Amino acid sequence: MTPRAGGGVPRVGVMALQGDVREHAAVLSKLGAEPVPIRRPMDAVGLDALVLPGGESTTISMLLDSSGLADELAKMVDDHLPMLGTCAGMILLASEVLGGRPDQRCYGAIDVSVRRNAFGRQLESFEADLAVRGLDEPMHAVFIRAPVVEQAGPSVEVLASVWVPGREDAGGRPVVCVQGPVIVASFHPELTGDGRLHELLLRNLEEG
Repeated sequence: MTPRAGGGVPRVGVMALQGDVREHAAVLSKLGAEPVPIRRPMDAVGLDALVLPGGESTTISMLLDSSGLADELAKMVDDHLPMLGTCAGMILLASEVLGGRPDQRCYGAIDVSVRRNAFGRQLESFEADLAVRGLDEPMHAVFIRAPVVEQAGPSVEVLASVWVPGREDAGGRPVVCVQGPVIVASFHPELTGDGRLHELLLRNLEEG
């Protein structure tokens, strides 16, 4: 890839508290970025973008508090740092979480209401080929205890949707959304090695 605006290889943090940290880092490295595991506030200095992997969203919220990264993430959101949140990362970046704990933290980086475990528990995990707006070929998506977007604000662009079992009358539910420098996805693109959402994140940097 080309260097980011201002020159240099982009330094992309990967929140390393839970989830597929190595898989995200491998995708970023393949695209020419420098992945930086983020475990402590000092790790987050000088980042150009951030990836929030999947995992268990309430556990990640507690780990953010215990690691001292909760306030650091809030600052990065306030600074409009480009971000990609996948699965639990989508939940953390949402403006509202449905079906979560009353004290569950969300950071409001993107104006969406997200429902946790929208497809059911682990046994209801599935894979699908998604038509994603802006991509020439379908993206093979792995949904594991995945959330969906129940409501998206007027400034949010929906790039892909899927049908939720048992709710066919309600239409497709968004599973990939973009608002400004923030991208969220319900699934795990890192598990298939498909780097096109990561590439979109890096493209935000190139465009300033």
